[in-house]
Amino acid sequence: METLIDIFVNKFLGTVDWTIDSILFKVPWYTNYFWGLVFISIAVWGLEIVLPWRKEQAIFRKGFWTDTVYMFFNFFVFTIIISGFYAILEQVFLSLGITMTSVSLVNMKDLPIWQQLLIFFLVSDFMQWFTHVLLHRFNFLWRFHKVHHSVKEMGFAAHLRYHWMENIFYKPLKIFAVMLLGGFEPEQAFIVHFIAIAIGHFNHANIKLTYGPFKYIFNNPVMHLYHHAYALPKKRSYGVNFGISLSLWDYIFKTNYIPETSGNLTLGYSGDIKMPKNFFKQLFYGFRKNH
Repeated sequence: METLIDIFVNKFLGTVDWTIDSILFKVPWYTNYFWGLVFISIAVWGLEIVLPWRKEQAIFRKGFWTDTVYMFFNFFVFTIIISGFYAILEQVFLSLGITMTSVSLVNMKDLPIWQQLLIFFLVSDFMQWFTHVLLHRFNFLWRFHKVHHSVKEMGFAAHLRYHWMENIFYKPLKIFAVMLLGGFEPEQAFIVHFIAIAIGHFNHANIKLTYGPFKYIFNNPVMHLYHHAYALPKKRSYGVNFGISLSLWDYIFKTNYIPETSGNLTLGYSGDIKMPKNFFKQLFYGFRKNH
């Protein structure tokens, strides 16, 4: 019988092997998140260079290299570290009779592929929007989320500058979203993942995009810049524009705020001067109340 240690080790090593195989082009190109992230990052960075919104901002802006480290740490290194723990947690739930279909609301398997992907995208994005609101509303969660808001100049790589504890908060809700869908994640879900990465990069990029009338559906750089604004409206001191891929939720729940579109904003939060500049020190930030 496989022990919890075996489960941990097998999942950990499996994730390591998959990551190495991705780097060496030994996995199908459409599931190669390593080079997919690199390609999307270079493409969006290129647009920042050619079509900068804030022209005075340097190509290698403040925090550029720190954000680049975060991109690969959060997307790959931490995923490897935590994979074994999630495998154990899954086994514990199974032993308690809790399965991926325990709270199923819909049966996705009989739907056309495009409907499966659309529903998966909408439900996942709403769960992330909801989690994002919680990160701002509750001080314990906000202490970790401050790392993301410590960005002082916005650029594509700021998308993945976030404290590793956010993975702990987001992952369970994403799993819950899949459970609502009958435990079913479409085989073509890689399409949704790559779209989400691209939109997230664009949202943080130094590019002025609003998508015209589609701004009421998709999050965009102008809208998201105000999410990072140092000065917030008094009645919305906890934050605005929480959308991840979609702005739709902000317009529905009245958390949208775009007073103007010049892009000339001071970013950060009150007390951000206390945030360590060092990546490794930021890894341990947020665990003390005075953070």
